[in-house]
Amino acid sequence: MQTAPPVALVTGASSGIGRAAALALVGAGFAVVGTSRNAANAEPLAGVTFLDLDVAGDESVRSLVEEVIERFGRIDVLVNNAGVGAVGASEESSINQAMEVFDINVFGVIRMTNAVLPHMRAQGRGRVVNVSSVLGLIPAPFMAVYAATKHAVEGYSESVDHELREHGVRMLLVEPACTSTSFEASSMEPDSPLSIYAAQREVSRDVPATAVRNADDPDVVAKMIVAASTDSKPRLRYTAGSMAKQVSVLRRIVPSRAFDRQMRKLNRLAG
Repeated sequence: MQTAPPVALVTGASSGIGRAAALALVGAGFAVVGTSRNAANAEPLAGVTFLDLDVAGDESVRSLVEEVIERFGRIDVLVNNAGVGAVGASEESSINQAMEVFDINVFGVIRMTNAVLPHMRAQGRGRVVNVSSVLGLIPAPFMAVYAATKHAVEGYSESVDHELREHGVRMLLVEPACTSTSFEASSMEPDSPLSIYAAQREVSRDVPATAVRNADDPDVVAKMIVAASTDSKPRLRYTAGSMAKQVSVLRRIVPSRAFDRQMRKLNRLAG
C-alpha cells in the first residue's frame, strides 16, 4: 500500500536559502509547498507548489495554512525562512521601521507557528525549523535591529521546543553565517539616516560584502534544513557551514573581553 509523502511548507521559497531548501526537501521525498509574496512571479520548481503568503498578515497566514491542509491533508514540517535584513546604526531606524523588521522576522515566525501547531499536535508529530543566523548569537554593529530579531528567534525557539516535545512536535534552529544570496543587497536602508554615522555605515556595508566572497552556498544551509526535518534524534541547533560553526564555538569559549576586541576589529570600530 503506497503512502502519501510527508508535506513540508517553506516560507520565502522563491529565492536564496528558501529556494534551495524547497528543492532539497523535494529530493528528500517531501511534497513541498513554497510561499512567496507574489507566487505567480516565482520561478517554477519541480515538485514545489507555490502559494501566496505575507507572513506579516494574520489573514494571509491563516488562509495559507487552511489551503495547505485542504489540498495536502497535513503539514509535517514548517520551515520559517522568510525574513528581511536591516542595516545602519540603531538610532537611524525609526520605531516604525524597527517594528516592520520585527513583524516579518519574529512575529512572522510566531504567526506561522501558531497556525500550524494545532494540526501538528492533532497528528501527534511535526517539526518547525526556524532559519536563524549566527547574528542571533553575537553582536552585529550597524545591524542591531536585524540581530535583535535573530536573538529573539533563538530565545523563542529554544523555549517553545520545551513546550512542544510532549506533543510529538519539535522546534529546531538552523544557524547560517554569510550565504551567497542577494539578502544583504536587498536589506532595508535606515529611514532616519544621520550624518554622524555615515562613514561607519559605509564601512559596515563593506564587511558583509567582503564576507560574501567566501560565503557558503545556499545548498549548505538547505542540507542542514533537511537534516533538522528528518533526523530521527534531532538536535536543537544546526550550524550551517564552517564559518557558522567557528563563530558558534568561539562565542562559547573565548573570554568576553577578547571576543569584544575581535568584534570591534572585524567591524573596523575605533576604541
